[in-house]
Amino acid sequence: MLKIVVATGNEDKFREILDILKEVPAEFFSLKDFPDIPEIEETGISFTENALLKARTVHKATGLFTLADDSGLEVDALNGAPGIYSARYAGQEKDYTANNEKLLREMEQLPPKMRGAQFRCVVALVGQNFEQIVEGVIRGRIIDELRGSAGFGYDPLFVPEGYNKTFAELGEEIKNRISHRARAFHKAKEILLNLWE
Repeated sequence: MLKIVVATGNEDKFREILDILKEVPAEFFSLKDFPDIPEIEETGISFTENALLKARTVHKATGLFTLADDSGLEVDALNGAPGIYSARYAGQEKDYTANNEKLLREMEQLPPKMRGAQFRCVVALVGQNFEQIVEGVIRGRIIDELRGSAGFGYDPLFVPEGYNKTFAELGEEIKNRISHRARAFHKAKEILLNLWE
């Protein structure tokens, strides 16, 4: 059976990705299965650079086909911030609560029509003599208070276009169908299924 590494140590993200890729006939591993791989510094200046950096590093270390994503929130009124710094927006600790509080502070004066934002996810697929990039984006807006308890990260603040609930209120089933990560990983799934047909 094909072995694929999903280059993340984030259990929330790993579970979400596995749900999307469940039709791919492969055995999946996360970085938790490879404790010897040191934390990969995301030194790129774009989601694409960071995703490729992670995928190439993990593929080289394990010899296994690797998927890595870099994703984040891009707020129109903040010139695309937090962008590639989404996970560490309020500091190196990757603290969801602190990140959300900082975002709310920075946007508290903005009227509803200036609260447009999007989530972007770039996935790098790297294997032996193989590299490909796919991307998923979902537009929406940032509300002025946390709503909902499902999901993680900025989910309680983001209402996707066409909905009046946040990702954290919509729940995993809907989020995993419409999110930026779902859109990118569904494209990755098509590539995987075609590669091993």
